[in-house]
Amino acid sequence: MMSGSQSATDIRDMLLDAAGLSLDRLPMLHVIFDRMSTSCAEHLRHMAASPMYYSLSGLESGRITEILEMYEANAVAGIFHAPEWDSHILIGFDRDFIYTMVEVLFGSDGSEPPVEEARGFSNIELKMAQTLFEQVAKALQASFSPIVDTKFKLERIETRMDFAVIGRRNNQAVAAKFLLQALNRGGEMFVIIPQSVLNPMRKALSQVVTGESSGRDPRWMKQIATEVKKTEVTLKAVLEERFLSLGEIADLKIGDVIELQATPRSRVKLESNQQGLFWCHIGQSEGSYVLKVDELIDQEKEFLDDVLPR
Repeated sequence: MMSGSQSATDIRDMLLDAAGLSLDRLPMLHVIFDRMSTSCAEHLRHMAASPMYYSLSGLESGRITEILEMYEANAVAGIFHAPEWDSHILIGFDRDFIYTMVEVLFGSDGSEPPVEEARGFSNIELKMAQTLFEQVAKALQASFSPIVDTKFKLERIETRMDFAVIGRRNNQAVAAKFLLQALNRGGEMFVIIPQSVLNPMRKALSQVVTGESSGRDPRWMKQIATEVKKTEVTLKAVLEERFLSLGEIADLKIGDVIELQATPRSRVKLESNQQGLFWCHIGQSEGSYVLKVDELIDQEKEFLDDVLPR
């Protein structure tokens, strides 16, 4: 016979299962999946030459059958066993994700139009998906480690969502959706975790783990710095700026010559996003023009020169 406290706990869990989790009250869940997307992106960058962007696009809750219906005949799913949770989870890639990853991993430059054929997945595509499933599972395991230590073992791969069983299909679950962008195209990855697995962790997931918001984690600070340094920016070298009236510009014709005051010894302004960065000198090397950085531009002085009358 169950005690009164056990009975109350069981009833409370049953009510929660029926109602669904309030994701707004589980901020740590967002942190976990953000970490997972960062880890996946970092791993994929080592596998391909083309830049790829991975991001958490949303969290939602619903019945397993309703979530999977959106991907029927359009995705491949990996079914994982989590022994410590005594349950299963699902990781899936939609068709666009698979097609994009095949192009990226096999060295495509994106010049060919994206594949839009709705066909069965090839053996190569399924083998690639299996490799990616295992890498994503490791990222998910590492991301959950501050809350609970568990392992995910891949049991099988399904291409029919009605066979992707991880519990009673009418049960509530949480789905995290991730967007992959590469070669001017992309796709979606999704992770489905039964709500019954997350219910015992509600308290831990309701608050950010100590040190996440107030203290600085050196490992994550280094990770963020590394990602920021990989950001591509456009540099523009400005030899001279001339100011013409609209009438003068309208009168310009092919063959007209615009005289500049600059000489080969004039300094060139190197800027990005309309903000001056360095003063440089122009030169030549092996038949090409080159710039030699001479001086860092004083941003405050540059701002005052722009806004104050001369």
